[in-house]
Amino acid sequence: MAATAFAAASPPAAVLSGSRLPAPAPGSASHRAPVLLLPPPPRRSFSSLPISLSSSQPRADHCRFSSLRARATSSSEESSGSGDELLADLKEKWDSIENKSTVLLYGGGAIVAVWLSSVVVGAINSVPLLPKIMELVGLGYTGWFVYRYLLFKDSRKELVNDIEALKKKIAGTGE
Repeated sequence: MAATAFAAASPPAAVLSGSRLPAPAPGSASHRAPVLLLPPPPRRSFSSLPISLSSSQPRADHCRFSSLRARATSSSEESSGSGDELLADLKEKWDSIENKSTVLLYGGGAIVAVWLSSVVVGAINSVPLLPKIMELVGLGYTGWFVYRYLLFKDSRKELVNDIEALKKKIAGTGE
């Protein structure tokens, strides 16, 4: 209380814990706002140890870090052999494809679709309430799907039949 009354009565000066910092001279070129000087933060000591579940180990072992290093090794013949086999398989599969341009077009389209969906999800996520509403919609649909297709034996059989029919339709081997 006395510090605030003292600060109000005196020219502009910073008051910190009842002590007054000197104000800049009235004729000085730089008339800056007072700087608040704080002591450095206290150092934290991590001397408190976690509670040990086993009493067989001494407590000092909890603070020590093991300098054990594991190195994964393999023979260079195995790794180069499997890498050569993989490259040979990929080359064989690529050579067996007739429409390489179609595969490249589909691959490029898939990359663009993933990028575009990422942009759309980012835009939806930036709208304030929309992500939570979408979560509720997803939870509601998941609950409906479980009730409709997974809860009862007859509906599970129906789901399996629907999936098999869709597989045949996509593969072109049905109806």
